[in-house]
This record gives sequence, structure tokens and C-alpha cells, in this order.
Amino acid sequence: MPAQNDGMLENPKSPRSRISAGLLMFRRRNNDLEVLLAHPGGPFFTRKDEGAWTIPKGEAATDEDLLTRAQIEFEEEVGFRPENVQPWIELGWIKQKGGKIVHGWAFEGDLPEPFECKSNLFELEWPPRSGKYQKFPEVDQACFFTEEVARRKLKPAQVPFLDRLRSALDG
Repeated sequence: MPAQNDGMLENPKSPRSRISAGLLMFRRRNNDLEVLLAHPGGPFFTRKDEGAWTIPKGEAATDEDLLTRAQIEFEEEVGFRPENVQPWIELGWIKQKGGKIVHGWAFEGDLPEPFECKSNLFELEWPPRSGKYQKFPEVDQACFFTEEVARRKLKPAQVPFLDRLRSALDG
């Protein structure tokens, strides 16, 4: 049984960060705004689509520069490094259902042709309680969607990022 300290269980691992940072890439095609969204990899998201996609993002360490972390995470999750971006559009932050705070920035860009999503891998015991571990990509797809479709695909808590992007572009 784990040792107890002031009524709390001790955890040998550091607590997961409650702050993430991410990027929302956008492009304009045929008078439509399109945004790049990432579909989470792994067995829990295989059959999930609408409401499951996210901006490419990742956890930030305490006192870490959030825009720099967002850029690193974008490259790790999508396999593409945004370069020479001007300007970054600050989208503020949102609070997800589980309590995590996500800070976002948008930038105009496009993916090279041909493009294949290349993401970092994570390890997970699968099937559960089997004692067998498998590796899965953090992101299994990265696709551009029109603003209208993106509103359905995106996690509901992240939809304000689309509103803020639209407002910044219209302003």
C-alpha cells in the first residue's frame, strides 16, 4: 500500500501539467477558411470523430514559454515545423472539461504536398490489464477542415479558438 502524507497518496511521478499550449494552422481556399485539426491516436479514439479532434497541443512545464512549447508540440504531433511565421495570432486560453487550461495561437500556413502526418508515439497497456504494452501515435491524422465542419469535429471546449480566429481575421 502506498505511503500516505497529509491524507494524500504519494506519487513517485510528477503530477501532469494542467496547462497545455497549441497552434491552430489556417489557410484560405476558395473563399473558405480552413483549419488544421489533429485526431488523437490510440485505441480510445479509434471510433470517435465529431467532438474528438483538437488543435495540435501539448503539456507545458511550469515557467516554460508557452508559444515555444506550442511550436514544439505542433512539430511533434503533426510532423511539420512552422517556420518564418508572422504574425502569430494570440487566441487566449480555454478551460477543457477535465480542468486543463489550453493556450492557443493561430498562424496562416499550409502543409507541403505530399504530406503524411508523423507523430510521436506513446506506450499504453493494451488490451487493459493484459500486461502487454503497445505503442500508438499521439496523433493519427491531421486534416484541414472548413470552419463549419471544424466546429463539429473540434472538442466543444476548443470551439472558442475558432471564434477568436474569425474575430481576429475579420477585425
